[in-house]
Amino acid sequence: MRIRPAAPGDLPLLQDIERAAGVPFRDLGMRDVADDAPPALETLERYRRAQRCWVAEKEGPEGRPVAYLIAEPVDGALHVEQVSVHPAAARRGVGRALLARAADRARAEGLTALTLTTFAEVPWNAPYYARLGFRTLAGAELTPGLRRIRAEEAAHGLDRWPRVCMRVDVPRAGEILAGLPDR
Repeated sequence: MRIRPAAPGDLPLLQDIERAAGVPFRDLGMRDVADDAPPALETLERYRRAQRCWVAEKEGPEGRPVAYLIAEPVDGALHVEQVSVHPAAARRGVGRALLARAADRARAEGLTALTLTTFAEVPWNAPYYARLGFRTLAGAELTPGLRRIRAEEAAHGLDRWPRVCMRVDVPRAGEILAGLPDR
């Protein structure tokens, strides 16, 4: 896999990856998550122009993206807004590699951590991130920006399933993300 910044022509493919990555949620009874629309092209373009949209692509002549990550600074951390891996590329370290690239970017920008919000009980969500070194934040630890993000998620109906905010400090992120096998 090669990690690179997203190109304009990648954006429709990222929407396809998002749709495919949503399908397994249906098996967990999370139909609304499975059927949720992917980020709009304008939204993806905003992240791409800000140089905060990366893709993982297969090596070789095709170079077709199989995963992506978008992020933005929130309260001194780089907040991972979305990381999605096509199910055909899952369990190969692709998500971990994208998170490591985001940690490198956070470090370069002087940000202190990676943060994200995720489903607490979905095996490839919070339990996966915990194995990568992220820790769940208590309510009192939420920054104003994370509280705003959680309120937006609740308004979107995501609180029908338990959700958490998680964080890993950037100095630790590189070593944790580089050294763990994907499980």
